[in-house]
Amino acid sequence: MATIIKAQKRSQKENSKLRNSGYIPAVVYGFKVDSQPIAVDEKDLTKTLREVGRNGVMKLDVEGSSVNVVLNDYQMNILKGQMIHADFLAINMKEELEVSVTVNTTGTSIGVSEGGLLQQPNREVTVLVKPSDIPDSIEVDVTETAIGDTITVGDVREKVNYTIVEDDDFTLVTVSAPRVETEPETETEAEDTEEAPSEE
Repeated sequence: MATIIKAQKRSQKENSKLRNSGYIPAVVYGFKVDSQPIAVDEKDLTKTLREVGRNGVMKLDVEGSSVNVVLNDYQMNILKGQMIHADFLAINMKEELEVSVTVNTTGTSIGVSEGGLLQQPNREVTVLVKPSDIPDSIEVDVTETAIGDTITVGDVREKVNYTIVEDDDFTLVTVSAPRVETEPETETEAEDTEEAPSEE
C-alpha cells in the first residue's frame, strides 16, 4: 500500500515563505492530473522516501484529492543538504513507466584482489517497469571479474524481470590494470645522463 503524503495547493509567489515554514515547493503532473503547484512537509517527505526509496510509489493527498505518484525529479541546496523543490509524476498503476535505477556492485572482484581498479562509468540505468515492480536498485555481482573484464547491460539483462532501456554494450563495471608509478629520477642519475662537456 502506498504511503500517503499530505499536500496543499500553493501560489508561485510563496516559495521562500514555504521553505521558512518547513515546506517544500513542488509540482504534480501526469496521469489524469493537470500541472498543479503544491507544497509538502519537508520532514514528512524525507521520512517517506526513507521508507519507500527514491523510486517508491506514494499516494499524494492534495486537499482531499488523492493520486498515486513517484518522485520524478528534485533540486537540492548542496550547502545545506536540503531539498528545495520536488516534481511528482502522477502515474497509472497498470501501465509501465521509465525510471532511473541505481546500479550497486556486490562481492569482491578477483581483479581488485590482484591490485586492479574497479570502476563504474555508469551508476544508473533506465528501466521500463510497472510502478508496483520498481526495484530499489540493480545488484551486479563482480566476484568473477578479473583485470581487463567488463560488465555491460547485456550481461545482466536476462537476470532481471523488467526491461532495461539502454543498449547491451552500455558499460556498468570495468576492472582496469593497476597504475604503474615511475620512480622520480635521482640527482645522481640525472647528472650521469647529462652530456659530458667537450674538450677544447
